[in-house]
Amino acid sequence: MRKPLTMLLSILLSISVLAGCSSSSPSSGAAGHEPDLELTFTDGSSLTSAFTDPLAGGMKGVLANGQLRLFMDEATGGIAVQNQADGELWYSNPPEREADAQATGDNKDLLSAQLKLDFYNNLGQVSSVNSYTDSVAHKQMKFEQTPEGVKVLYQFGTTARTAEDLPQVMGKDRFEEKIMSKMDKTGQRTMKIAYTFDEEKGVYKRNDEALKGLQLERTLKGFEEAGYTDEDLQQDITENSLSQTKPVPRIFQLAIEYSLDGDQLVVKVPTADIRYPADYPVNDISVLSFMGAGGNKESGSILVPDGSGALIHFNNGKTRYPAYKQAVYGKDGTTETTDAYAQQQEAKLPVFGLIREKGAMLGIIEQGAPFATINADISGRLNGYNYVYPSFTLLAKGDVTLSSSEQNRSLPRFQQEPPKTDYVIRYAFLSGEEASYPGMARYYQKYLVERGGLPEAQAAEGQDSPGNTPFYLELVGGITKTKHVLGIPYQSLEPLTTFDEAQQILGQMKEQGIDNIRLKYAGWFNRGLDHKVPDRLSVDKALGGSKGLEKLAAFAREQGIQLYPDVALLRANQPSGFKINKEASRMLSEIPAAVYPYNMALNRRDRSYTPAYIISPSRVGGYVDDTLKGIAPYQTGGISLRDMADQLNSDFRKNHEIDRAASEQISVQSLEKIAGQSLRILADGGNAYALPYLSDITEAPVSSSRFKLEDEEIPFYPMVVRGYVNYTGKPFNLSTFTSPRQYVLKSLEYGSGLYYEWIHAPNHKVKDTDFDYLYAVNYEQWLSQAAGMYKEVNGVMKQVQNQRLTGHEKLAEGVYKSTYEGGMSVIVNYNRTPVTAEGRTVEAESYITGGEQS
Repeated sequence: MRKPLTMLLSILLSISVLAGCSSSSPSSGAAGHEPDLELTFTDGSSLTSAFTDPLAGGMKGVLANGQLRLFMDEATGGIAVQNQADGELWYSNPPEREADAQATGDNKDLLSAQLKLDFYNNLGQVSSVNSYTDSVAHKQMKFEQTPEGVKVLYQFGTTARTAEDLPQVMGKDRFEEKIMSKMDKTGQRTMKIAYTFDEEKGVYKRNDEALKGLQLERTLKGFEEAGYTDEDLQQDITENSLSQTKPVPRIFQLAIEYSLDGDQLVVKVPTADIRYPADYPVNDISVLSFMGAGGNKESGSILVPDGSGALIHFNNGKTRYPAYKQAVYGKDGTTETTDAYAQQQEAKLPVFGLIREKGAMLGIIEQGAPFATINADISGRLNGYNYVYPSFTLLAKGDVTLSSSEQNRSLPRFQQEPPKTDYVIRYAFLSGEEASYPGMARYYQKYLVERGGLPEAQAAEGQDSPGNTPFYLELVGGITKTKHVLGIPYQSLEPLTTFDEAQQILGQMKEQGIDNIRLKYAGWFNRGLDHKVPDRLSVDKALGGSKGLEKLAAFAREQGIQLYPDVALLRANQPSGFKINKEASRMLSEIPAAVYPYNMALNRRDRSYTPAYIISPSRVGGYVDDTLKGIAPYQTGGISLRDMADQLNSDFRKNHEIDRAASEQISVQSLEKIAGQSLRILADGGNAYALPYLSDITEAPVSSSRFKLEDEEIPFYPMVVRGYVNYTGKPFNLSTFTSPRQYVLKSLEYGSGLYYEWIHAPNHKVKDTDFDYLYAVNYEQWLSQAAGMYKEVNGVMKQVQNQRLTGHEKLAEGVYKSTYEGGMSVIVNYNRTPVTAEGRTVEAESYITGGEQS
C-alpha cells in the first residue's frame, strides 16, 4: 500500500506546484498583453512624403530638422537617416542585402527585419519571429503619425492552422468513418501519407514528418471538407487520453516609434504596444539589428562596452570564435545559476557603436538599460555584414524541479509581470574627426553632462587642483577565523589592521612621499570584512572600537587623507541576524538567491561553503538609513560602497516582484540619500546610473575582457568619466599585472590612480581562512615599491589632475598615445624593445611626454 500512497502524494505535489507555476505565469498578470486574435493590421495605411532624395532609393522622406532627415520604406518598414553635416545615409537594413550570397533562409529574412522577438513555449523552449517574415510578408504592418514622429505597428504570425489542429491519434473505426469515407481516392492517398495505421493498437497516428508544405495544406483541407470541427478534435483528445490541446494562435503585436531630436534619431519600443499570448511569453526583443551595418568589403570597427571598451574590426575573419554578447550592468544575481567561473569585465555603460569610413554611429540606451544586452558580430558567420545592436529581456525564465520517488522533472517558470519601462535608444551620427572612438566618448560625456549623468567637473570645484594624483589604499581591518576550544569550533574575529596600526601605515606612507591618499577601510564593523547586515553598526572592539575609529577619522582630517569606511548594502555576507526567508531576494524558483564563493582551483563556485545572500531591493532603503545613522557620529566625511554601484539584482518573490529597473531606482534613491548627507562616495564598479553621485571609483574597468572576437582594448570608459570622477582599477598586488612597469604604463595611458590593498598583520594570519586570497598583502613588503611607483606616476599625472582624457590612439603594436584636455600627451611603450614614435625614441617599457599645457 505504500507505493500507491507515494504516487498519490507525488501527483498531488505536481498539481500543487503546477498550479503555482500557472499563477505566476504571464497569463495571470499580463491579461492586458493578450493580442487581438483577429488580424487588425493591414497594408491599407500609407506614408505621406514630405521630401525625397535620389540617394534614399525610393524611400519617402517623413521627418527632417536642421541636422537629420529620416526616410522610410513603405513596403518593408525600414528606415534611413541622413546626417546633413556630411550627407551620409545610415540604413536600418543593408540596401544591398538581396545580393548577400552568404545569408540564407531565416538569416536572409532577418536582414530585412527591424524587430526580432524570441518567445518561449510551455516547455521553456525558445522560438523566434521577425518583422519581415512574420509581419511584412503577411501584409500585417501599418503606419501611424505621432506628435514626435512616426510609429510602425507590426503583427507577427497569423491564425493559419498548423499540424496541431489535427488529432495526434484517432481510433480506426472513427478515422475511416469520419474522414476516409468522405474522400475520393486522391484524398484517401493524402490521408494515408498524413496518418500511419498502428495495427497493434488499432489506431491511426499522425505522421508529423510528412505534414509539411503542400502535404499539410491538403490534409487540413481534407479534414475541413470532411466536416471535422474543433469539437471533434476535443473528442479525439479525450477518447485517446492525449496530452494534446487545441493550439493557441501565436499572434504577437509590437510597435516601434521613430523621432528626431537635434542630431539624434530616437527609437522607442513602447511597452504599452507589446502584446503576446499567455501561452507564449516573450523572452527577448532585438531592435534594429543591422542599423548602419558595414559590408564585407568595407573597413571599420564595432565599438562594444566590454569593460573599459573594445573594438571589433570589420571582417576580421574570427568566425571560429563566439559572437559578442554582454548584458549591460552584468548578470542579475537572481537569474545567474551557473557554477562555472568566467573571469571577465562587465559592461558598465549602456552604449555601442560603429565606426565606418565616412562617419560613425553611437547608440545610447536611454531607457531599459537594466534589461539590455549588447550583441555584435562580424561578416562571414551568418551573413556578409558587420553589425551591433541591443536586445531587451521582457520576461525572465527560471526552472522549478518536481521531485518524486521515481524521477525529477524540471518545469519552466516565468516572471509574472513584464517591465513597465519603454525601451529607448538614441542614435547619434558623427562625422569628421568626431567619427572615432575618442569622438564617441566625448559625445557621450557631453550627453551625460547635459542630463546630470555626471557630477560637477572636479576642476571647477577646485578640489585637489592642481594637486597630486590620488593614491588609493584599501586596508582590511578584521576577518572571521575558525578557532577551537576543546576541539569545538567557533568563529572569532582576527584583527589584521587595527585603527592605530592604520595610522602607523598612513604615517609611513606620508614619510615616503605618498600624498592625496584615499583610504578605503574595510572590515571595521559587525564582525569583519564579510560583515553582518548593517541594521546597526557596531565597531569591532578588536580593532580599537568606537574610540579608535574616532581617532582614525580625526587623524585623516588632520593629514588631508580622505577616509571611506566600507560597507556592503546589497549582499548579506553572514546569515547571522539576516532573515533569509523575509529579506533575501527570490529566484524564479522561489528559492532565496544565494551566492557561493568561487574556488579558483576548481574554476567554479564552491557549494561546500556557507553562502552569502542577495538582499531584496525592498530592504535596501532601511539598511541605508541604519548605516547613515550609525556612521554619522564618526564624521568620516566619506563612505565606501562595496556593491551598490556594481551590482543590480531583481527579486522574483511571488506577487511582490521587483525587476531590474525598479531595483536601479532603489539604488539611485539610496545614492541620493547618502550624497545628501554630505558624504563623499567611493564605490566599486561604477555602473552608469551611479556616476552622478560618486567622487571616486575603485575596481573601475581599465581593461576589456579580451574576448577572442575583439581586436583592440580602448579606454572608452576612462575617457567618459575622467575629469568628473577619479578612478582606479584593481589593487596592483592583487591584480593580474606581473610587472610594476606595465601597471605604471597603464596608469599613464588610462589616467587612473594607483591602488594597493594591505594589512598590518603578517601574511600567515589569513592562512586556513576564507580570506586566503589575501596571502601576500602585508604592507611592509609593498610600501617601498608603492612609494617609487607613486613618485614616477605622480610626476606626470599631477600636471593633468582633474583634466579630461580627450584623445587616444594606437601608434604601433604596444604603443599608445593619450592626450589630456590641457594639451599634454603621453606616449607609452609596452614593448621590451625601444620604438620610434612621432620622431622620438621611446625606451622599452617606458614613456615620453609632449604637448603643451594651456
